[in-house]
Amino acid sequence: MIRRLEFGKAGASKGDRQWMQDAIFGAVCALVIGIFSWSAETGFIEWASPHAEDSYYNLLVQGFRAGQLNVKREAPPGLAQLADPYDPAVNESYVYKGRYPLFDMSYYKDKLYLYFGVTPALVLFWPYVTITGHYLPHKEAVVIFYALGFLVAAGLYRAVWRRYFPKVSFRIAMVGILTLGLATGTLNVLSRCDVYEVAMSCGYAFTMLALAAIWCALHGPKRQISWLLMASLAYGLAVGSRPSLLFGVIILLMPAAQAWRAATGPGSRRRVGLLVVAAAGPVMLIGLGLMLYNILRFDSPFEFGWHYQLAAGYRSNTAQLFSLHYLWFNFRFYFLEPMRWTGHFPFLQAAPLPPLPSGFCGAEGPCSGILSNYPLVWLALAAPLAWRGRPVEVVSVLRWFVLAVFLLFVICAFTICLIGYASSRYAVDFLPALMLLATMGILGLEQTLVGSPVWWRIARWGWGVLLAYTVVFNLLASVEAHATADYLVGNSFLNSGRVDEAITQYQKAVEIQPGNVMAHYSLGYALLKTRRLDEAMLQLQMALRIQPDLALAHCDLGDALLQKGRVSEAIAHWQRAIEIDPQYLEAQNNLAWVLATWPEASFRNGAQAVKYAERACELTHHGVTPMLGTLAAAYAEAGRFDDAIATAEKACALATKSGDQDLFKRNQKLLALYLKHLPYRESPEAFVPAVP
Repeated sequence: MIRRLEFGKAGASKGDRQWMQDAIFGAVCALVIGIFSWSAETGFIEWASPHAEDSYYNLLVQGFRAGQLNVKREAPPGLAQLADPYDPAVNESYVYKGRYPLFDMSYYKDKLYLYFGVTPALVLFWPYVTITGHYLPHKEAVVIFYALGFLVAAGLYRAVWRRYFPKVSFRIAMVGILTLGLATGTLNVLSRCDVYEVAMSCGYAFTMLALAAIWCALHGPKRQISWLLMASLAYGLAVGSRPSLLFGVIILLMPAAQAWRAATGPGSRRRVGLLVVAAAGPVMLIGLGLMLYNILRFDSPFEFGWHYQLAAGYRSNTAQLFSLHYLWFNFRFYFLEPMRWTGHFPFLQAAPLPPLPSGFCGAEGPCSGILSNYPLVWLALAAPLAWRGRPVEVVSVLRWFVLAVFLLFVICAFTICLIGYASSRYAVDFLPALMLLATMGILGLEQTLVGSPVWWRIARWGWGVLLAYTVVFNLLASVEAHATADYLVGNSFLNSGRVDEAITQYQKAVEIQPGNVMAHYSLGYALLKTRRLDEAMLQLQMALRIQPDLALAHCDLGDALLQKGRVSEAIAHWQRAIEIDPQYLEAQNNLAWVLATWPEASFRNGAQAVKYAERACELTHHGVTPMLGTLAAAYAEAGRFDDAIATAEKACALATKSGDQDLFKRNQKLLALYLKHLPYRESPEAFVPAVP
């Protein structure tokens, strides 16, 4: 006879209930990991490389296997010839373009290194290729690390529930498990699995392992030293992946602090000493290993390669990485500034960033706004309810564990808030610990109010609303993050000259997020490069409907209109671009060229052409030959032929020096015409405007 199992009711035996709980727990964990796998997308750096062996961490493994600490890729010889290879204004052709971009690699003494932590290479990528003979893509590595970290966090949360909150229903415990999987910003990170996300996810996995080992050390006095050794090893590996986690190492002292508080004699004090040694030993050895690794690479024990990054938008070699001056801006970015709600799917839009502090390198993505976008975290304040009204001897260990989680959150958040670069993705360093406290706050509320049905219902509705909002926000934010990821992949393709593939990615981005202004603009720009003028104009106009003051879109729309023969409209858009951004070089140059060379005399204006052309040359410090060609044409239109000849001669000299033969021939033609005092004219069909 088949007995019917009635989970949670008196009709089911204790063994049946336990079996059912284990099955549901496994199913919930499998669901979350399945969502991780489904959400994961390849990042824009890895998209630029056609094969997994060209991914950054696999290049590092290849370097290790060849007996070197630098990656298995030669640095372009031209980098060494630059006056400052870390200047983004001059290293663009090496960092972004070409078959193998070098974006965010570290460059030191003519070799390329990986700034991002070494742990993932040692614990996953190297063993994987050794065992299988194949290279592991970054996307799969990120899913593996996040799955491991989530499983450990879920198991830890379940252990807390079973030991200290037996009166709380199993259903509530499973809600906590889902929260730890879907409401910690993980889905946002999975939308773009690149080298950065490998390091972040690895740090998360080993931090959770360290917390689990600390839990076991606090609750298992017979094997306390062994568990603490494992916690120290795990946290050392976390630091080896994410150096920003370094100061959280203090959590390893919680079991020793607990033993010290309970010490009653010399024997117990000696045990405290052994616990301190166990907590400090492995992590110190790993720290010394990292310092030696840094000395061998960068001649400094404290240099991980950040100051030698080939970064975007700032000079890493002169930037200040940590400063208290950054604290307020970062605190606002990560905790206070919310996302904006809109009427278009996915209903979220990044709010304008606060003003950047001086010396700050930049900010990526929308503000996290954890206190408003993740309102469930406020329930972390309810965590102390876990020991309310209980005997001290029953909950003293739980207090020490909660203190460890709290310190991990505070220290990691404080460290991130001192860094001179902000990214919403960095929140994964501290948000899981904060969310773990929040879910323990839910357990504390449920346990405390179990004897007060009215307040219990009010509290459950309250935290239920906060939980629903937090999860929905995470899901919608992950959609927005996928659109951003597609946009960035499109940029990577465009910088590599793969325009058709870039168009495909931009189209995916605007389909996911129709309100993404930069995706519309970039799609229009890419379509303009392929001379699909009508489609390009449509996308640029859509971008301007979303953001009317986008100078980029005005300039490119002017280019498209000119090629359609709508000259007056083109001029109006260039003038509008200059009104919005007086430093806009391409708009100045395009406007000057048309005013100086257009065949229809009604559009020509020599004086205005000279004004715009001189401004364009000022913005380039007279070092870009096409701008000088425009200036020469403007001088000729204004009747200043001596100036036109001198400028054209300078343009020819610069073109000769640069080795650009086509440009040299064009400037020779200009010079020959100006020497005859004949104004130079190009037909509308031959005119190709400069595009930023």
